[in-house]
Amino acid sequence: MTTTVLVTGAAGFIGLHVSRRLLDEGCRVVGVDNLNDYYDPGLKRARLAQLAGAGRFEFHTLDVARAAELAALFASSRPEYVVHLAAQAGVRHALTHPFSYVDSNLQGSTAVLEACRHHGVRHLVFASSSSVYGGNRKVPFVESDPVDHPVSFYAATKRANELMAHTYAHLFALPVTMLRYFTVYGPWGRPDMAIWKFTDALLRGRPIDVFAGGVLERDFTFVEDAAHATVRLMRTPPERSASDDPRRWEADGPDTSWAPFEVVNVGRSDPVSVNELLALLEARTGARAQRRELGMQPGDVERTFADTAKLQARVGLQPAVPLAEGLGRFVDWFRGYHAI
Repeated sequence: MTTTVLVTGAAGFIGLHVSRRLLDEGCRVVGVDNLNDYYDPGLKRARLAQLAGAGRFEFHTLDVARAAELAALFASSRPEYVVHLAAQAGVRHALTHPFSYVDSNLQGSTAVLEACRHHGVRHLVFASSSSVYGGNRKVPFVESDPVDHPVSFYAATKRANELMAHTYAHLFALPVTMLRYFTVYGPWGRPDMAIWKFTDALLRGRPIDVFAGGVLERDFTFVEDAAHATVRLMRTPPERSASDDPRRWEADGPDTSWAPFEVVNVGRSDPVSVNELLALLEARTGARAQRRELGMQPGDVERTFADTAKLQARVGLQPAVPLAEGLGRFVDWFRGYHAI
């Protein structure tokens, strides 16, 4: 029997690649997206066109914050699994548009959790972010590290999502895996992200804003690696502990959970500085960056660096595409998409 997976944010960057992988593996995919104008909706429609030829893909224009409409879709489509990627993204956008994060990331996610609870979903895979690690300085970042000091409102909403999801896992035995994605990039990426902006500026001869001298480091993860990890984890839901005995909490400490809930880093575990990133893009495009040096931006962090031991233990997977290779594939796609 064909497995049905509901993917929210299906017209988004990661949503496209996850949906494509699910279709390649024989699943029926029910895609949901509100096609908002945070960035060009034309790009979102072009992504959907990549999926439209698949007979097992259906798409619904729907805002997940509309709880009644979402519940009706769950009732009609009867998904066995849900991959919840829909969210208001962007660290800096949250400085000026915080309520859009409340609507999408908090209200919308509550509607998704409620729908999963009431419709017997076997496993909810839920996008979080490496941003939840905030200003943590101990590296690499491990899922058990404290994440109590977010430095952006976006990060705060994603940490809230983790806590909300854990509550549903505990109260309603809903299996949930939270994915802390680390700077995902690649073909069909987002225009608000640095790799897109840098590539666009290099190819068009425009200045590039470089913050904090270009020494900030990011753990860049190629999108096909991220999609592969997402689908592999979807197929391995966490299990509830055999015992809810409160004495276990006393023995193991307050960080112990017996709910069917896991948090998993999805990254390559190989941070690279912005200066190194720019050098690789210069080599690939054949253009020289016109740097405009600026200070540290509000909400930025010095580095991100994923410990991927749990990902490897859960599904035997380590994101493997090197940054130079992934950037080459992105630049080739970018040139083709924009006919540059």
